[in-house]
Amino acid sequence: MVSLMYRYDQYDLTLLEQRTAQFRDQVVRRLSGALSEEEFLPLRLQNGLYHQRHAYMLRVAIPYGTLSSAQLRVLAEIADRWDRGYGHFTTRQNIQFNWIRLEDAPDIMDRLAEAEMHAIQTSGNVVRNITTEHFAGVAADEVLDPRPLAEILRQWSTMNPEFTFLPRKFKIAISASTTDRAAVKAHDVGLYLYRDERGEPMLRVLVGGGLGRTPMLGVVIREALPWRHLTTYVEAVLRVYNRHGRRDNKYKARIKILVQSLGAEPFAAEVEREWALIKDSPATITQAEYRRVAAFFALPPYADQAGPDAADVAARQAGNPEFARWCRRNVHPHKVAGYASVTLSTKPGMAAPPGDVSSAQMRAVADWADQYGFGEVRVSHEQNLILPDVRRQDLHALWQAAEAHALATANIGLLTDVIACPGGDYCSLANARSIPVAQAIQARFQDLDYLHDLGGLTLNISGCVNACGHHHLGNIGILGVDKNGEEWYQVTLGGRQGAAAAIGKVIGRAFRAEEMPEVIERIVATFVAHRHGDEPFSDTVQRIGLAPFKERVYALAGEQP
Repeated sequence: MVSLMYRYDQYDLTLLEQRTAQFRDQVVRRLSGALSEEEFLPLRLQNGLYHQRHAYMLRVAIPYGTLSSAQLRVLAEIADRWDRGYGHFTTRQNIQFNWIRLEDAPDIMDRLAEAEMHAIQTSGNVVRNITTEHFAGVAADEVLDPRPLAEILRQWSTMNPEFTFLPRKFKIAISASTTDRAAVKAHDVGLYLYRDERGEPMLRVLVGGGLGRTPMLGVVIREALPWRHLTTYVEAVLRVYNRHGRRDNKYKARIKILVQSLGAEPFAAEVEREWALIKDSPATITQAEYRRVAAFFALPPYADQAGPDAADVAARQAGNPEFARWCRRNVHPHKVAGYASVTLSTKPGMAAPPGDVSSAQMRAVADWADQYGFGEVRVSHEQNLILPDVRRQDLHALWQAAEAHALATANIGLLTDVIACPGGDYCSLANARSIPVAQAIQARFQDLDYLHDLGGLTLNISGCVNACGHHHLGNIGILGVDKNGEEWYQVTLGGRQGAAAAIGKVIGRAFRAEEMPEVIERIVATFVAHRHGDEPFSDTVQRIGLAPFKERVYALAGEQP
């Protein structure tokens, strides 16, 4: 099997060995009562262990959304041995196990370490999992593979003592495609990798993005940053944030509030002054180090593809409308002729909550990664799984296998490809449940022909203002709110991600859960009535405003808009 992923060296292995031993000791002391819950809280959070409504939840890091087939099988093993047979893939390209016993957590950490995985810094006020797009390295519109720089950032940020206790959590995303599929503008630091007129890799640096209670999009503070200065420049950003970020109010502690209060230009000037002190320090990325890391992401031995394969796929599509639908929505262009990237939908509707994947499905996906690719699996921030390197001649066989495991719903990018957090069914922070509302909407829109006619239309649900479901960026966003102990749902319209990212606008009063399918149907009907040709939803909202949507939606209750 070809290795397409970074493999841990002795430094990584030693760090994990010592960290897991330290965590085991901390758990033993908590179980014995030597550590109070208050004392244990920051220790477990830095190891990705939360206490939820019913049990502990463990969040496992999947750096830049890349897994090997062997690692996916280990996650399936953890789901069976220590959970309830499934895991939940998140909008941060991680996986969560929701039914963990505290006494089992050290054994799980050891098993993860054996597979070169961990849960370090998946929580707490630290630099979180470094993310990028799920087609990195294979995208047809990619300028450069961003994964080597993402891996260098991962190594630099993991257990960096200077940034272990930041004012708040810190998220970084990097994209190198002409289409931003990594929600870069919604991150504390967003990085666009491109080439200048001489072909040199450069970075555009954005700071101050983030959703949650006060949604904001990042602003550019540096153009044309040479790639070798990535770590030192991000370090300068973090130093300024660490120095000036608020610690007296957690609701105003994110870097976006600091950038807003100082202003983008004064903030950028402060970063430049800090960077001048460390610009050419040993933390500068050398060409040798970049080559060392990039070697792990070398192209696999792609086969020389012949023309009849494409003709065969076309013939099969002509004879099978369901396969044709799947190819239109779930099969994506690849930079190598004869290959495609395939998205396996985790959104089958009532059969499972969005993002939930059973251990049996994980093992099946791992097998397909070996059989139809090079043993690699990706996780998208839309909570789906991707096989990045599938020969086009194998698409029909893969589709049949995915159909048999409920992973072939042809809805990628459509209304039922709902992004949703676990919500009040699991999360102790949530004000309302996300899963039942998502599934009720999916049940209302089961006609795939109708969904395909609608075209791309995103719907995101969050169970609270922390916005783990990225509802602000959904064309249609739903936020669960608490009203006197009851669950209500607020609707936003016009959000979108990508290079033209926008924050959705609230249309009015919130709705009860049972109203939501009808509300969404009326919103969609308004869109269909007013769109011009194949106009995207957010463009229609921007052109006609919220009034027509309000008029039809609130007529549901006989209200005036």
